[in-house]
Amino acid sequence: MNLIQKLKSYERKIVFMRWEDTEEYGRIKYVGRDFIEFEIIDREDLDYHEVVLINPTLIFEVIIASPDLDRVVVEVCSNLPSLENKKNTEIIESEKSE
Repeated sequence: MNLIQKLKSYERKIVFMRWEDTEEYGRIKYVGRDFIEFEIIDREDLDYHEVVLINPTLIFEVIIASPDLDRVVVEVCSNLPSLENKKNTEIIESEKSE
């Protein structure tokens, strides 16, 4: 099994990736035959602002599980709007309009 085949099973997962002289947390968006589309997580607001296409031959390391990676996943998930908050916001907005 080569790297491309293995990374295909981690599409849409948050990982830590090191390539060339760069290392970032992000999500593997797509794994193609000759490139990997990687969405980088901005560490300040924990949102995706940058997408890079990486030649797989340039990848040195991909970490798929670690305590630090778990912390990033939890931080990203905690910033997602919950269904309860969305309902509360809709109620407040409807009350304002009445």
